[in-house]
Amino acid sequence: MKENRIRILYIDDEIHNLNAFKASFRRSYEIYTATSAQEGKLLLKEIMVHIIIADQKMPVSTGVEFFNEIKDTLPDPMRILLTGYTDVEDIIDAINKGHIYSYIKKPWDEHELHKTINNAYEIYRTRKQLREKIEELEKTNDELNRFIYSTSHDLRSPLMSVLGIINLSRLDNSIVDPNGYMNMVETCVLKLDDFIQKIIEYYRNSRLEVEYERIDFNTLLNDCITAFKPQNTQILFQTNVDQAVDFRGDTFRISVILNNLISNAVKYQKPEETNPMVNLSVKVEPHKATICIRDNGIGILSEHLNNIFKMFFRSKNNNKPGSGIGLYIVKEALSKIGGTINVESKYGEGTQFEITIPNRNEFDT
Repeated sequence: MKENRIRILYIDDEIHNLNAFKASFRRSYEIYTATSAQEGKLLLKEIMVHIIIADQKMPVSTGVEFFNEIKDTLPDPMRILLTGYTDVEDIIDAINKGHIYSYIKKPWDEHELHKTINNAYEIYRTRKQLREKIEELEKTNDELNRFIYSTSHDLRSPLMSVLGIINLSRLDNSIVDPNGYMNMVETCVLKLDDFIQKIIEYYRNSRLEVEYERIDFNTLLNDCITAFKPQNTQILFQTNVDQAVDFRGDTFRISVILNNLISNAVKYQKPEETNPMVNLSVKVEPHKATICIRDNGIGILSEHLNNIFKMFFRSKNNNKPGSGIGLYIVKEALSKIGGTINVESKYGEGTQFEITIPNRNEFDT
């Protein structure tokens, strides 16, 4: 079997049509023939063909019926139908359903059929190449994501060891550090660890299936506040949760969203602010939950508002540049659970994020 030739299976119950097709095209293509749909199916189990041509009017199974039967098990070969004028409406319906590439009227014109075969083969090749590229990209993407995830986990271990050594040196006073170099090292390690954790969050968000469970927003907000309050003990956290109905959502992704937004609200406070504040409110309704996170921090420049959800975008208007991935992860996590986010900010006055998340309680009881 020569791989560089177009392989065609032609099915027709009239022997003289099969012979005429062979005589006309055997020099151009590798041709296989069958006198019935059943015989054609048997041949297709043994031979991989690029194009299948079938006559519409066959006694046991028409050409359209045959193509409908094989469209799921053999989706790749291009399908061409031979038909008389009386079958046009059926053929148009079959083509609209995507089962047939084209049809040729009988008696066929040799030039037209030759052109149709070659055009069909070009589409076959293009589809195959596209599918191979997609598979290759999916494999590469999967390998890259796994590498990043694995590397991120491996990097955290030595970072935690460095932090442990720093804490030990402080406990036994074995190191004199008048210039505060150890504090600088600790700050850099914590910054790198924060970036690594965000990479892990991104990977988990892209890979984990969405799982819905009941969420108590009072508990969830308190857990988030407990995690970030030590970073700035001067901040007054105000919470207001109105949850008169049950809420079901993806705990992991909602936690990721809240943690990133609260982390930013804490990180980007104004150094000179005497009353730093972060206000958190939640209103749960039967079909959604609306979450507002408002702070009186440094705010965001208006020209940056359209870019803050882009990966690795960093605002230049503060002395605490972030990783540029936190808000991107927020947007991606919301996309996974069907949520939306809006932001309002005035530079020098503060920022408010409003999030809307569907309540799956009424759908997943």
